[in-house]
Amino acid sequence: MMALEGIRVLDLTTLGPGNFATMYLGDMGAEVIVIGPPPKSSVRVSASAYATGKDSDTYHWSMANAIRVLVESLNRNKKSLTLNLKAEEGREIFCELAKQSDVIVDGFRPGVTKRLGVDYESISKINQRIIYVSMSGYGVNGPYRDLAGHDINYSSFGGGIDMVGQKDGPPAIPMNLFADWATSLNAVIGILTALAAREKTGRGQFVETAYLDTVIGMLNPYHFDYLNYGTIYKRGDNFYNGANPFYDVYETKDGKYFTIGCNEPAFWANLCRVLGREDLIEEQFTQGEKKQEIIAWLKETFLTKTRDEWFEELKDKNVPIGKVYSSDEVFTDPHVIERDMVKEIDHPKAGKMKYIKLPFKLSDSRGKITSPSPETGQHTDDILTNMLNFSKENISKLRESNVI
Repeated sequence: MMALEGIRVLDLTTLGPGNFATMYLGDMGAEVIVIGPPPKSSVRVSASAYATGKDSDTYHWSMANAIRVLVESLNRNKKSLTLNLKAEEGREIFCELAKQSDVIVDGFRPGVTKRLGVDYESISKINQRIIYVSMSGYGVNGPYRDLAGHDINYSSFGGGIDMVGQKDGPPAIPMNLFADWATSLNAVIGILTALAAREKTGRGQFVETAYLDTVIGMLNPYHFDYLNYGTIYKRGDNFYNGANPFYDVYETKDGKYFTIGCNEPAFWANLCRVLGREDLIEEQFTQGEKKQEIIAWLKETFLTKTRDEWFEELKDKNVPIGKVYSSDEVFTDPHVIERDMVKEIDHPKAGKMKYIKLPFKLSDSRGKITSPSPETGQHTDDILTNMLNFSKENISKLRESNVI
């Protein structure tokens, strides 16, 4: 039995973080139903439709391609139901499903679900065991609650962007790791915690996650240092972002890059011994001209061999090291291969597709990837027939009136 088997999740999020959170639940055995609006035309859009230009000159990292990647990668193991929540019949169908569900995940701005009549207060009246998760940019209260935003905005407000980049240079964009994907994990933590609490109380609850809050939480130690000791972490000027020669990125002979993370004196000593500079062992935390001398020496030294040569030389010397990989290198690394992080399954239209597996491994209730992302509305008839006992005639009428 899978860990979350028997748990039903209604996914009201659109793309990205919300789908990422419910993907984890689906991989762990939950039945996840993605609910989206009916297509405006009779053409049913599928994830595979976005891939048609993959081998053509028109394929590029455009918005359409970004959507394709998000849909295909994050909606595996899910069902798709189209439902117009602005229509009374659509809301009634949603409420009937909510009565039979355990979790609802909402990715709208605050107030949207209330206007639609499917907010936590409304749903909890018909299902007191429901766990209702809100994923919004700035949270349900505060002057920014209705402000539009994306990861880059939340990360900047939370202090993350200011800490990333080269010293004396502009802030760098750390992909969308600070807010988007970390908030997904917070949502999963909140859901699993609420499910555990429900076992004791018999009641569900409202779980709120805000992207800005997540960024602040991710930077906990650094903001703690400021709040209590007045320390402000600046780009390239602190322990973890390039201020020290023993924890940095270095270019190698072949134009590639190599990382060392010798924070502990023992690791630094090992590196100095291998490189023939035992005189620098006691100089790890030195400042001023001596520090600049060490930086220049390391830069010059790492340029004498290729990235892979340095790895082979240092990997057995108890020195924290790493090769800077691009995506095409990650999945050919023998360690990554042995860790079994990729699952290949058959897609009915796109052929073989590879997915990233769960990054945690349970000894008994392991997660599984069993199905690719569904076409929009692929399971609408099945859900309405088998879960809500709708007749074919009723379903046809709902489709004609654009409710589904």
